[in-house]
Amino acid sequence: MHPDQVTVERTIAAPAATIFAIVADAARHSEIDGSGTVRGTKGGSQPLELGSQFGMSMKQGLPYSTKNTVVEFEPDRRIAWKTTGMFGLVGGRIWRYELEPTDGGTIVRETWDARQDKQRKQLLKTSIPRKNQIGMERTLQRLAEVVEG
Repeated sequence: MHPDQVTVERTIAAPAATIFAIVADAARHSEIDGSGTVRGTKGGSQPLELGSQFGMSMKQGLPYSTKNTVVEFEPDRRIAWKTTGMFGLVGGRIWRYELEPTDGGTIVRETWDARQDKQRKQLLKTSIPRKNQIGMERTLQRLAEVVEG
């Protein structure tokens, strides 16, 4: 793993297609968000695909919005989007889900990738990477609860 990335993984007892359908639906992100920052989606509820753009209403202290563009897409295997804000002046981090079928379910990896972020150096000096790790672990827990019943 690159030092500018945080990755968590969990085996979830569900098929990759079932899990992918949730993470590729921006309208469901607030349902599985373990960080408590995602408030809602702006821009439709159709499944995401390569090049899709969607906005998110967020709150971390103060409310803010993000613009997201899907930059990686392989159905039932991988999806990633680049997040920016303030008309592209901030951000550039990538949120990625990778799914790997295994006995008894699917290994799900979530990665926060700050390598392209415009504030990368500042972000990495803060507690944000550790907070993201905790939030991502909770996200995978919530995702498991949704698909495992």
